[in-house]
Amino acid sequence: MKAESFDEKIEAGKDVTADLDLSKAHRPNQASRRVNVDFPGWMVEELDREARRLGVTRQSIIKVWLSERLEQVGANKRT
Repeated sequence: MKAESFDEKIEAGKDVTADLDLSKAHRPNQASRRVNVDFPGWMVEELDREARRLGVTRQSIIKVWLSERLEQVGANKRT
């Protein structure tokens, strides 16, 4: 398919996923890297309590909270 036809399909709001080769697709800067962090016991207990309340894993809540904080720091740097 030519780029012009592809663009027309997108602009018309048509689904183009069948026209894409997603076998090699990836999200940039999303590769996982393992990091070991030691937390005091009380902090792990609080993390687990909040994770149970939200129905997620401890790892998920740590990632979400760190992501939120990094976004705040980045936003503060831009202002």
